[in-house]
Amino acid sequence: MANRNDILNKINDWLQPENFQDYCPNGLQVEGNDEVSTIITGVTASQALIDAAIQQNADMILVHHGYFWKGEDQTIRGMKKNRIKQLLDNNINLVAYHLPLDDHPDYGNNRQLADVLDIQNPRPLGGLVWQGELARPMTPEDLSDHITRALNRKPMHVGEGVSQIKTIAWCTGAAQGFINAALEARVDAYISGEISEPTTHTARECGIHYFAAGHHATERYGVQALGKALAEEFGVRHEYIECDNPV
Repeated sequence: MANRNDILNKINDWLQPENFQDYCPNGLQVEGNDEVSTIITGVTASQALIDAAIQQNADMILVHHGYFWKGEDQTIRGMKKNRIKQLLDNNINLVAYHLPLDDHPDYGNNRQLADVLDIQNPRPLGGLVWQGELARPMTPEDLSDHITRALNRKPMHVGEGVSQIKTIAWCTGAAQGFINAALEARVDAYISGEISEPTTHTARECGIHYFAAGHHATERYGVQALGKALAEEFGVRHEYIECDNPV
């Protein structure tokens, strides 16, 4: 059992959300129990994740995608009302960290994805983008197969470039717009979660391989690493719940 505020203070100390201009509030979004014995982690605070947390008698849900995004309807009704009511009725804290969890050098989505994909020498390139090298050169087809095996999801591959990919840049989630940072770094390939219509033309015309590996699939790992660290720090129970999302 640990105090909620002690947990939040520790996360804030690790992730330093004050250094980010984000699209949503980072930290406690819905207040629940003062004391926490079970933390459930997941990518998004969906109804499915809330239902699973209730079944686990959780005191805290820790996610990458929470609520109250800039530009969304501020009224609490419909789907949002149902989710928040379930949290309040069951006294569950909802805690969310967005960009700070992408960026962290140990627990961050980018750092964790490097481990999952066995990318060597992972390091920040600039902004939220990271760079590194593959353990061995791969053809585009081999890299696509490698990503499929690691993430259990086949990526979309577009673009043209070298026949043997060695250097790579990446940024998880909806970071297809950062492909220009990869081009400036002159890497062979760029990986992100999503793809937009212009991404295909950029990759083809600028000579780089682009792999859209899935927003959800690329952002599963940071929150798991953070939850594990909290369990070790405070002696609480932690479980990650996978709520499938093909996007």
